[in-house]
Amino acid sequence: MVNELPVVVIGAGPQGLAAAAHLVERGLPVVVLEGGSSPAAAVAEWGHVRLFSEWPELVDTAAARLLQRTGWTAPTAGYPTGRQWIDRYLAPLAAELGDRVRYDSRVVGVSRLGRDRLVDAGRADQPFTVHVRPADGEECRLQARAVIDASGTWSSPNPAGADGLPALGERAADGLLTYRIPDFRDREGFEGKHTVVIGSGHSALTAILALARMARRDPSTTVTWALRRATAGNAFGGGDADELPARGALGIRAKEVVDAGLVSLTTGFRVERVRVDAGRPTLIAEDGRTLTADRVVVLTGFRPDLSFLSELRLELDPTLQAPVRIAAEIDPNVHSCGSVAATGAADLAQPEADFYLVGAKSYGRAPTFLALTGYEQVRSVVAELAGDHEAARRVELALPDTGVCGGAGLFDASGASLGGACCAPPARVLQIGRAPASV
Repeated sequence: MVNELPVVVIGAGPQGLAAAAHLVERGLPVVVLEGGSSPAAAVAEWGHVRLFSEWPELVDTAAARLLQRTGWTAPTAGYPTGRQWIDRYLAPLAAELGDRVRYDSRVVGVSRLGRDRLVDAGRADQPFTVHVRPADGEECRLQARAVIDASGTWSSPNPAGADGLPALGERAADGLLTYRIPDFRDREGFEGKHTVVIGSGHSALTAILALARMARRDPSTTVTWALRRATAGNAFGGGDADELPARGALGIRAKEVVDAGLVSLTTGFRVERVRVDAGRPTLIAEDGRTLTADRVVVLTGFRPDLSFLSELRLELDPTLQAPVRIAAEIDPNVHSCGSVAATGAADLAQPEADFYLVGAKSYGRAPTFLALTGYEQVRSVVAELAGDHEAARRVELALPDTGVCGGAGLFDASGASLGGACCAPPARVLQIGRAPASV
């Protein structure tokens, strides 16, 4: 019977592992499919970066209850790096989930058994089929009663091209551009060279500060910060007004290094073309200006990979590529990370029954996602799958009381500087009493 099949969770990152913990707590079978070779493989790629969220905002409640049975003690204070987040929480959680988590298992397709997206007859009664490509084997297929896609957006960085498509020549120059925050402890690739950083979010701030430290030690190191916007505006963040002191300090320090001449700030630079001359990339703007560098660090955000969901019936906002019921609540043109409301199972429901996008992927291209929001999402979704509809409707969420993350806000540059978890110490608690949109 379909209800005896497991729930398949795609992705063993923070939200995927939290979803599994909630499913275990409710006695539901679960299989977690992770494309990487270890838990939180995406987080591991920015493990050298320190989060500006403290430990209490980085641990899911059901996951904590599961771990406490083993004698695990939750970290209570401090700002971990991505690596510390894995070592002290995510890896122990994955270990406790045991063989429910399958590594090197990349999902390449999700559909309904015997039904492509055109077929109505008996569709909702059929189990999902999840096609998996192991790292060292033939493609196989799992059946599932429900699917929770927590695969995030890390695998789909936005390009340098200002129109959302790779700039002309960008693909050919790919080896000279990086779309992640580099590990600047490896100074050889940057000291004594010119690096251009493209992006306006907190990952860009993190990158230029690291490069500015190199420039202070070695004046032959030069740094250019290229912004698409016409003015610097709120690129430096909220400063002292930020509810997250560590995040606010990023912007304050960034302004200091620009004012000190350690970083050159170029505004209105919208990349149209990338040319490679003698092994060095040259960025050409729409207005004809050029920047030639040794390294280009592109931190312009991420977008969801929807390619393996093409046989499912999804309702996504045409602008944000997020579930339509939450689009108005997360639109970065209207909301900051502190004013985004909680979203539950009914808000995330799709025409394809029992399929849910959660975590950063549920926000599409919106840069306002918070880790606590993701933990609340999976709690509500799992409650719905367990038949506890009252718990699924009940939403309580602590959010940062700040508007400084605005339209250029969190994840606008890269999930890396935030670790996919830009949640704040709870300055206020919102008791969200509204019923989900479909109720």
